[in-house]
Amino acid sequence: MNYHETSIKVRFNEVDAYRVAWHGHYVAWMEIGRSGLAGRFGLDAFQLAELGYLGPVINLEIKYLRPARFNDELTVRTRIVPSDTATLLFESVIVDNSGAKLAVGLTTHALTDLAGVLQFQLPPAVAERLAAMRAWLEEA
Repeated sequence: MNYHETSIKVRFNEVDAYRVAWHGHYVAWMEIGRSGLAGRFGLDAFQLAELGYLGPVINLEIKYLRPARFNDELTVRTRIVPSDTATLLFESVIVDNSGAKLAVGLTTHALTDLAGVLQFQLPPAVAERLAAMRAWLEEA
């Protein structure tokens, strides 16, 4: 399976006292990549809400491998991970311009209706969009 790629440049305000990108920004970069991929298929946060659903993050995993520094050109590679439940799992890999992995992460999103009621099956509109996303990632 392939990845959706999003380019990021480390800004000065993202660097900490150690002159490396603060660890919290990696989570934001993962969100930018996830929103880019999901948005292509009508599943970003606002599009999902228009369908009548929410996808709150219920789990976040991230492993930091190497630091990013000011002005580094990064790529966030994002893909959907298959799930047997009514959850959305997004894997992110953040690499520098040499291809070295800086961080890998996974977010798990529950699927609820707008009132917060947990969904136990994927609604057809969401399932169709996920199928299109998976097909695109497999052929890309």
